[in-house]
Amino acid sequence: MKKTGSSRRRADRIKPSLSASKARLAIASLAADASDAGSALSEILSLVGTALRADSGIVSILNPDSGKLEVEARFNLPGETFSLSPGQGIPGWVAWHGKPLLVPDISKDSRYRAFRPGVRCQMSAPMLDPDGHVLAIVTLDKNSRRGFSPGDLNYLAGLANGAASVMQRVWELGHLRDKARQLETLLTAGQSLVSELAPQALFDALTRDTCQILGGRACALFLIDRPGFLRLGAYAGAGTTPPSEGDLSMDSCLVAAAVHARHPLAFADIQTLIEAELLDLPQDGALRSALATPVIFEGEVLGVLVVYLDRVHRFDNDEKRLGSALASLGAVALQNARLYARVFKSEESLRKNERLTMLGLLSAEIAHEIRNPLTVLKLLHDGLGADFPPDDPRRKDLRVIGEKLDQLETIVTRVLNFSKAPASLHTRCSLREIVEDTIVLTRLKLAQNDIHLEFLPPAGTLIVEGHKGQLQQVLLNLLINAMQAMPAGGAITIAAREEKAEAARQAVVEVADTGSGIPDPIRERIFDSFLSGRPDGTGLGLGIAKRILLSHHGDITLVSTSANGTTFRITLPIAK
Repeated sequence: MKKTGSSRRRADRIKPSLSASKARLAIASLAADASDAGSALSEILSLVGTALRADSGIVSILNPDSGKLEVEARFNLPGETFSLSPGQGIPGWVAWHGKPLLVPDISKDSRYRAFRPGVRCQMSAPMLDPDGHVLAIVTLDKNSRRGFSPGDLNYLAGLANGAASVMQRVWELGHLRDKARQLETLLTAGQSLVSELAPQALFDALTRDTCQILGGRACALFLIDRPGFLRLGAYAGAGTTPPSEGDLSMDSCLVAAAVHARHPLAFADIQTLIEAELLDLPQDGALRSALATPVIFEGEVLGVLVVYLDRVHRFDNDEKRLGSALASLGAVALQNARLYARVFKSEESLRKNERLTMLGLLSAEIAHEIRNPLTVLKLLHDGLGADFPPDDPRRKDLRVIGEKLDQLETIVTRVLNFSKAPASLHTRCSLREIVEDTIVLTRLKLAQNDIHLEFLPPAGTLIVEGHKGQLQQVLLNLLINAMQAMPAGGAITIAAREEKAEAARQAVVEVADTGSGIPDPIRERIFDSFLSGRPDGTGLGLGIAKRILLSHHGDITLVSTSANGTTFRITLPIAK
């Protein structure tokens, strides 16, 4: 029996329905199988176009940067680039209104924009998220008028809705993968930055890593050396010309806005600002967008980190947070580098102080030894001259000798008094604080030398009386000696506790390392002055430490030493 016209139309509507059902299943499976959004959209368009027997088709997405619909996937179309403004063309109308649209005869619809010749019928349907926002537009073409029916439009709308939920999952997975890669790169960059102690190498690494993580074409770091001015600290961007060097007035710099705002600022198109003759803009016409993030440490703005893109782009909150994280890492690393430089200066100063202290001790010893024979000379001098007549010239000589002896005694007394630590500098202080403050001074050098330090504090509060700076000098000397004994890294343990000795309470601090130990020939004389086991050593450190502790009614002793490490023991009386 022959089919009537209405029967054929019903059959045409049934065939797409069956194909669309299979297409829905295939589209749903893409949520787990698709490797990226681009391939997922291409597969969705192919399934939809095949199910609805389209001659060609596209999937277009609204670009938030350009504000235009841009083609992301094609079906039986060449790879030419084209875009539409919202409201323009059939896809633009659908994007603007969020509703599907069928145009049976494009020659009778002024909204139509041709993508290829030969199209006679077109329909579009939006992919909507749960909140009703348009994610993408699916557009299919037919080479015959009325090639699509209203039923086909309904199928397309249904497939588009299913594809929307799939694409949301694909985009979310892609977003999570991107964030995971960024986090991994950020952690690697953080480790690299924190371990970098040379300032210029630190600046170069910061700009290079920021450019890579944020996908920039160039990146610049501007530093604030003095109020009101910026200086280019580092620049990364192959094939681009960096901004001006030297001191740049903030009044003529774009990034000064980020300094004043104290939070990241995005600039969608810096090319529109070229006529303003801003000094901090790179001389490159390809650069379009910029994100400027202030580098802040403990409330102080140290500089500005700027990443430049070669396209118009609106930076989202995630990108701004990522820029802030990189700027914060740079700020911490910069402070670490500065503190490390101070530690080196402190160590050098300590060595100089050791020499000066030793010179003072030697001067005191010499003055003390001179004072004894000087006293004898004065006693003998006072007994002379009784037998000389008043006009005898020798009486004048004796008077001059007496005056010089008094002058020598004054000099000797001044040297002896100067070598004594003023009692006013002795205070009651916590032994734990002394140790912790000393550790802070050495933490950067410990990290650089790959040395792990563990402090075992006392169970209670131990208060000692003495010169805090001198006691820190003793501990600092032991830590530096321990580090020098472990050039390939190791461990240092500081343990503090209270002990009783002959019914008296005393504080004990033991410093143990895993170094190479003290050579046998000098173990018995390590506290002698000018004795050192290192070619570059002065031999003053342990001798001075011994004298400091003895002046505090304490002591320092060598507990043990071997190829596996050395342990020193410090004792101090606990303040009453």
